[in-house]
Amino acid sequence: MSDMVHTNIDGLLEMLRATEKKYDLEKIGRAFEYARELHEGQFRASGEAYISHPIAVAEIVAGLELDTDSICAALLHDTVEDCAEKTSLKDVEKKFGSDVALLVDGLTKIVTLHVEDKEEAHIETLRKMLLAMSKDIRVIFIKLCDRLHNMRTLAAKPDSKRRMTALETMYVYAPLAHRLGMQRIKLELENLSLQFLDPIGYEEVLHHIDEKYGENQNFMDKIREEVGERMLENGIHYTLEARIKSVYSIYKKMYNQNKSFDQIYDFYALRIIVDTELECYTALGLIHEMYNSIPGRFKDYISTPKPNMYRSLHTTVIGRDGIPFEVQIRTWDMHHIAEYGIAAHWKYKSGASSKEEIDKRLEWVARLVETEDEQRDPDEFMNALKTDIFHDEVFVFSPKGDVYALPNGANVIDFAYAVHSKIGERMVGGKINGMIVPIDRELKNGEIVEILTSASSKGPSRNWLNIVKTSAARSKIRAWFKKEKRADNIVVGKAAVDGEIKKHRKGCTEAQREEIVAAISEHFGFNSPDDFYSAIGYGGVSISKFAKRLQEECERVIKIEEPVMVQEPIKVPITQKVKNIKSDSGIVVDGESGCMVKFAKCCNPLPGDPVIGFITKGFGISIHKTDCPNVEQGKKNPENAERWKEAHWEGAVEHGNGNSIYEALLQIYVDDRIGMLADITVALADMRVSILQINVASRGSETSIVNLKVGCRNIDHCNSIVSRLRGLNGVINILRGFS
Repeated sequence: MSDMVHTNIDGLLEMLRATEKKYDLEKIGRAFEYARELHEGQFRASGEAYISHPIAVAEIVAGLELDTDSICAALLHDTVEDCAEKTSLKDVEKKFGSDVALLVDGLTKIVTLHVEDKEEAHIETLRKMLLAMSKDIRVIFIKLCDRLHNMRTLAAKPDSKRRMTALETMYVYAPLAHRLGMQRIKLELENLSLQFLDPIGYEEVLHHIDEKYGENQNFMDKIREEVGERMLENGIHYTLEARIKSVYSIYKKMYNQNKSFDQIYDFYALRIIVDTELECYTALGLIHEMYNSIPGRFKDYISTPKPNMYRSLHTTVIGRDGIPFEVQIRTWDMHHIAEYGIAAHWKYKSGASSKEEIDKRLEWVARLVETEDEQRDPDEFMNALKTDIFHDEVFVFSPKGDVYALPNGANVIDFAYAVHSKIGERMVGGKINGMIVPIDRELKNGEIVEILTSASSKGPSRNWLNIVKTSAARSKIRAWFKKEKRADNIVVGKAAVDGEIKKHRKGCTEAQREEIVAAISEHFGFNSPDDFYSAIGYGGVSISKFAKRLQEECERVIKIEEPVMVQEPIKVPITQKVKNIKSDSGIVVDGESGCMVKFAKCCNPLPGDPVIGFITKGFGISIHKTDCPNVEQGKKNPENAERWKEAHWEGAVEHGNGNSIYEALLQIYVDDRIGMLADITVALADMRVSILQINVASRGSETSIVNLKVGCRNIDHCNSIVSRLRGLNGVINILRGFS
């Protein structure tokens, strides 16, 4: 489609006349004249007359070979919303019929999906879009065309608007186009979005593409010639299309899958379009006869189509020049569906059989909207949406309603770094739907994720490198350690090297280790042994990369095995249990002190925490933190409304000046190493903190959880204890409360 700006419909009418479809050109002309009249005096951000936008959208719609009413709706799609003082939906219906009015109404209801809206408003917008889509699939076809033209002209918008629009396009409209099988539109939406979301990354990939294509400029021409000759020899009527993988597809593999550009095996692709399904398999056999196939790279989407109706044979082979390329083989019908998806044979195009097929393909939309009026739980809606649209991504919200898409398996740490590097570096915990969770908790679709930060945070833990799922988070953590913790990196690197040396069961003196490391550092191009240690320490390189060379150097340097000294175990002082736990309540309930109270085990409030009382049946008043999940749930029951009572701490108690000691529950995530528990108990003994209960649970992946109950005077005392424990080597995170 031409990028020329049109303010008349000559080009559109020419397109329509060139097709074999019977369009009502008179009706389309009337829709254009009405839209031009209504948009008179309106201009786009670029300064162009506004009518150029609906014309461009109508041209894209015509390219999908949709019907007359769809093209009319594309021309009129902004009239009711932007020209409300001049027209109404009734006017549109009167002039152009109920079908056009229905489409315009559906498009008007799909307001901008602001990613900075509140979470529930965003969910409602998604619901409206799917509801309109379920009533008439043409609504979403036109909306995707509208979004595509907006993305093509997005450069005229301010920076903040560009990023917001690109985000919602990447995370909502492109996946929706994919789910509908509209690959041509999906690929263009992704590439356009990437240009605004990561312009540096986009240009870097584009540079790689230009460089590689320049080196092998004649490669695909040669392949086309070879394949074409073989097809003719076997009497196959064919069409060949050569392509280069899209910028976004390469970007996603490089940055999301942490691959180098040279590891992109399907950079080049050859598409073979034939007449029959049998010829597809014949062509596949000829390709495998001509070139060596790469194991594990063959997929048969003809016998097992994708959910979006995509059908093709895929195989990756190596050309005679040693260059790998992908081959896609399909019929013309399959090709049309691959390019345009459901739009290729939607129910308004042909008879009952096509309608039945489309209805079957859109059952997932019906399931999502059939309880539209009743279903108001964002979790339920987004979980369903994940399965049916965003099935290969996690779609979550920040407390402000910002939407984030992360790979399946991503956790709280990944989310923190997706928000901003600084958020990840200052993170001390996380909440999902208001509940504190472990920082390695996997995210689920529709959840609201809140990152707890502290200005006094000492930065990420090295163990996070083993927890995060996204390469983006991992690279940011490594960058932080490389920049901020060189001295610590060297210590960690030395420990890793020592551990590798000990695998060979050889005692190693300091002088011998220095000789081994000096030789390895020089061999691998490090400026000094410290640079070598630092690179291992911050995770820039893996110790396993040097394992073989380490073994060789150990055998060269260490001639005689020497006994390895074993460190004596640390003797940990045992603190005595405090007898004065909660001797006085220190709580005032409804203005009365001295009430019989008990502290709820679900949240274990400490002096300084905002609290509330609940009158129990026969056991006095139960004191909870006001943000306790049980309080939030309990207040939903109107029968218990009178049993909730205002409560607060007595002044002296709240500031830690009372005689009582209160229980604090801490959940400490630590590296699973010998001496970790000893370090914790020694630190508590140094602070003269009473240990009331302690146990350890292994979590695998070289981490453990220490469940700790200690005696505290108030919340400030508890925070002081937590701050001291966070400073211990091997402590990953500390959360309050685990019962």
